[in-house]
Amino acid sequence: MRRRLTAPTFILSSVRTGSTLLRAVLGAHSELHAPHETHLGDITVGFESRQVAASMERLGHTERELRFLLWDAVLAEELARSGKRHLVNKSPNDVFIRDEIAACWPDARFVFLIRHPAAILRSWRNARPYYSRDDLVADIVRYCEAVEAARTELPGPTVRYEDLVGDPAGTVRGLCDFLGVEWEEEMLDYGKAGTDTFVPGLGDWMEKIKSGRIQSDLLVPGPPPPQLKDVCVAWGYPPD
Repeated sequence: MRRRLTAPTFILSSVRTGSTLLRAVLGAHSELHAPHETHLGDITVGFESRQVAASMERLGHTERELRFLLWDAVLAEELARSGKRHLVNKSPNDVFIRDEIAACWPDARFVFLIRHPAAILRSWRNARPYYSRDDLVADIVRYCEAVEAARTELPGPTVRYEDLVGDPAGTVRGLCDFLGVEWEEEMLDYGKAGTDTFVPGLGDWMEKIKSGRIQSDLLVPGPPPPQLKDVCVAWGYPPD
């Protein structure tokens, strides 16, 4: 079925990998619109009666296809309001619905954002101090394994958080090439485009991201727990 949105880009990542920063930087481009987290996976469609189910079946619509139409309409409308040409979407939970995203938009483009898993865990611990250690580790294992699976299933470049904050110009320039837009140095000063989208529950909203500028965070993390060592190896990080 025809889509209104053409070639949307999805950032697939774990929590606490700098995805809000990457979204803000890309969204500061004159042709890229990167809204706050949309949580597409939680937008659902249901048939409330047998009659409507039968009616939609006669029209050739399944609940899944109507859900895709709704996703497409929401993001296409958001892009139209922005006045820009291309949409970039990011919600960490998108990695768990990557097959549905690819089915909804066969022309979708994907960018994979990774970070040292031990650093992700450290950051998640700071953000969720009320979680038990076992729950923290289980969360990050689930996200990291899903991201690694996505990298094997879908095409697209992988960006390291460490490169994003260590060499932002070179890293973002490469992404611009991938997205088919001209590099704009102003992207790195993303605060000039506004910081009003940094709100609780829709990505990072702390003072660091609200500063409007890229800040390095390259503290060497401690050794990862055993559950994350395979991901460390797969991503090229030291496993101990």
